[in-house]
Amino acid sequence: MLHNIQIKILDPSIGTKVPVPSYQTTGSAGIDLYACSRQSISLQPNHCILINTGLSIFIKNPQYCGIIAPRSGIGHKKGIVLGNLVGIIDADYQGELKVSCWNRSTETQIINPYDRIAQLLFVPVFRPTLEIVSEYEETERGEGGFGSTGS
Repeated sequence: MLHNIQIKILDPSIGTKVPVPSYQTTGSAGIDLYACSRQSISLQPNHCILINTGLSIFIKNPQYCGIIAPRSGIGHKKGIVLGNLVGIIDADYQGELKVSCWNRSTETQIINPYDRIAQLLFVPVFRPTLEIVSEYEETERGEGGFGSTGS
């Protein structure tokens, strides 16, 4: 059972120009993250920029982590995805959440102040014991790589 996540509001525009973090619907998997910028950002083709969200979180429970994921709309329509493809927020991190936005399109894209730029999800973390071995138990696949299963 997930416990409460502490959220610190670092930017005064949150709650006025940007909604206080919450799930938009009962079926929402993630919380929207907004660009807390006072001016529009011009993102050139194939360039990456780090954008402040004005929030920090403290998950605390090491059985969970946060995941910053791209928003499918701006990824598909504008070609803006995450520069690191996915962001992992460790349970003990307490700094500002920042979003690495990468313009993979061939056109300059504009990110306006307070645009929704990513989403934050919380997922369980499994930490199995790592066992060093010299050989593995033989499987049918073995060391077969990409496409080795015939599909």
